[in-house]
Amino acid sequence: MGCTSCSTTNNGQPKGCKNNGTCGTDGCNKLTVFDWLANMVLPGHQQPFEYVEVRFKNGRKDFFHNSEKLPLSMGDVVATEAASGHDIGIVSLAGELVRIQMKKKRQKPEETHLKIYRKASQRDIDIWHKAKNREEAVKVRARQIAIRLNLRMKISDIEFQGDGSKAVFFYTAEERVDFRELIKEFAAEFSTRIEMKQVGFRQEASRLGGIGSCGRELCCSTWLTDFRSVNTSAARYQQLSLNPQKLAGQCGKLKCCLNYELDTYLESLETFPSIDVKLITEKGTAVCQKLDIFKRVLWYCYEGEWMNWHEVSVENANEIIKLNKQNKKAISLEAYAKEAVEAQDAVYNNAAGQDSLTRFDKPKSSKSRQKNKRRKKRNPQKND
Repeated sequence: MGCTSCSTTNNGQPKGCKNNGTCGTDGCNKLTVFDWLANMVLPGHQQPFEYVEVRFKNGRKDFFHNSEKLPLSMGDVVATEAASGHDIGIVSLAGELVRIQMKKKRQKPEETHLKIYRKASQRDIDIWHKAKNREEAVKVRARQIAIRLNLRMKISDIEFQGDGSKAVFFYTAEERVDFRELIKEFAAEFSTRIEMKQVGFRQEASRLGGIGSCGRELCCSTWLTDFRSVNTSAARYQQLSLNPQKLAGQCGKLKCCLNYELDTYLESLETFPSIDVKLITEKGTAVCQKLDIFKRVLWYCYEGEWMNWHEVSVENANEIIKLNKQNKKAISLEAYAKEAVEAQDAVYNNAAGQDSLTRFDKPKSSKSRQKNKRRKKRNPQKND
């Protein structure tokens, strides 16, 4: 939150964004770039970069050519070229940093044909706000029409073009939808050109936003720009319970955060032996039942004694496997498990067990009881 409208009140309560994400400081937007070159003067005989970055609804950004060489700065409302008519957006970045951003997104300046017409006039802004105010009512009416036509689709969001001549309907559907009749009714109902754009469930959650199970805003709606595939193997490597209700996000798919620490887990698992490898000892053959990545231990049990688990460290398990490869047998799991417990006790000290949990539950001493009896004899009226 970068603008004063998003700060807190005098009593510490958050105000909330009064500008609905269209503040001039550009501090409320998704992955904004701080223009640290804004106050720097260009060297002599060097022309400023003629391309700017313009932001539209829900963090949608695009690059436009400033062919008229207008003096633009961050937060300016501009009228840009569109497929038909013009659109209204807010300048999110200008200057030499736009060149770096275009290079990051692999967009060449000579391939960018869209241009900026002018700075938006008051009439342009009034038409833009009027079109934006229609979006919620149009979305409700569009959903009613889709339900009446028995179409298995969900219209999640609507974005009007800045001049109000076009509306983009974003929808999600599990199957292919024939919406030719739907477009006809939309055009007759809303008196504008219609464009249907299908998005995935993750993109829908990114556009709508929300609060995740962690208590924070959704990553996809705040800073995540690309969606990588997430599968159940990421949960298995991290020893997570394969519960769909806990692993799924608001989009109904697996949470993107399952990939955040996956590389660290895979790097740690490289030193772990495979759970399919059995340990051969003189006492019998042991099978792996469970492992703990953080403690770096594995639990083995002998075949036939499935209830008795033995805790073995990763180093000791690899040592036993090395002996088995040399056609040698280890003595027993108990010997290695005992060494691991002794080594752990030598390093760590259980400070929580030093105090008794029932230390406050001790009965009162006889002296305190005698004092209470004397007080009752002295003041019998107070006791009554």
